[in-house]
Amino acid sequence: MCPHQPSCPPAEALDREAARTMVAHPEQGWSLLCNGVVLFDDTGEILPDGGVIEPHRPLAGVA
Repeated sequence: MCPHQPSCPPAEALDREAARTMVAHPEQGWSLLCNGVVLFDDTGEILPDGGVIEPHRPLAGVA
């Protein structure tokens, strides 16, 4: 479904966040990616199938 070349990673892929942004609403804290993933500023995600990925920010100070 992705019109880009090369195609964006699908929503099921581990690198799904690398898909291109189709709609951005920074004032509301979210973006819609080409693969149908809604990406939130806190790094949480909603997948096209309704699945949820919890925020996954790196922990500061962990070595």
